[in-house]
Amino acid sequence: MKMKKTLVGIVAGCQVKTLRVEIARRMKHPKYGKIIRGRTICHAHDEGELAKVGDTVEIIEAPPRSRTKRWDLVRVVAAAAVVAGLESSQT
Repeated sequence: MKMKKTLVGIVAGCQVKTLRVEIARRMKHPKYGKIIRGRTICHAHDEGELAKVGDTVEIIEAPPRSRTKRWDLVRVVAAAAVVAGLESSQT
């Protein structure tokens, strides 16, 4: 049996049971050699609605649930830091 891919990324958006996860990557430009940043966007299924925007999550390959959703949430690796705007309004 083939192993399923797992990726770690940051939640860029969340709607009802769907996460938009950005996986950051760095690569060398083929001609100029400069290190450039890239990103891959994956849509993942979050049954329990555990993750929020800014959280670092681990996702795993899954059979397609919709046209774009092909990943499932495994766990929330790290929760997002508190938003700075909320701290200043409370003090």
